[in-house]
Amino acid sequence: MLSKDGIATPENVALVLPPVERLARGPVAIAECFQNIPCDPCYHSCKQGAIKEFTDINDRPQILFDLCNGCGTCMSRCPGLAIFIVDATFSENEALVKIPYEFLPIPEVDETVTAINRAGQPVGKARVVRVQNTKIQDRTAIVWLAVPKDLMMEVRHFKVQGVK
Repeated sequence: MLSKDGIATPENVALVLPPVERLARGPVAIAECFQNIPCDPCYHSCKQGAIKEFTDINDRPQILFDLCNGCGTCMSRCPGLAIFIVDATFSENEALVKIPYEFLPIPEVDETVTAINRAGQPVGKARVVRVQNTKIQDRTAIVWLAVPKDLMMEVRHFKVQGVK
């Protein structure tokens, strides 16, 4: 339960997911920000206007999925690392999950990592497709993971092999 252990319930998650039809059109942001806190950099960073303007700074972000192109600018601006990009169209068997990452070591392209769910449990393997780590991202790398399609809504972190 979110209020006791910080882990979002399936009901929490269902409220922020894009419709299946939108997922079928390409990359889209998902804001898994489940608490009302004073924060709005995601709104200000979105050049597409895909994050609804906040009525109150304590509101949670609401993504206007039809306006989102999955660029990921909002991801590196989110101090809570709560925004992910999912691309169900990546390949026939795999989806792409873009994850904000602020740990060392930063994985290498083509490296196999352990895919982790919201509860911190391993759920499978993922392949690193790309790592974006530019100065403008302010030390928040964006790691692109290829994951089996059935895990695209579960994988929200990863563990580099050999790191304890």
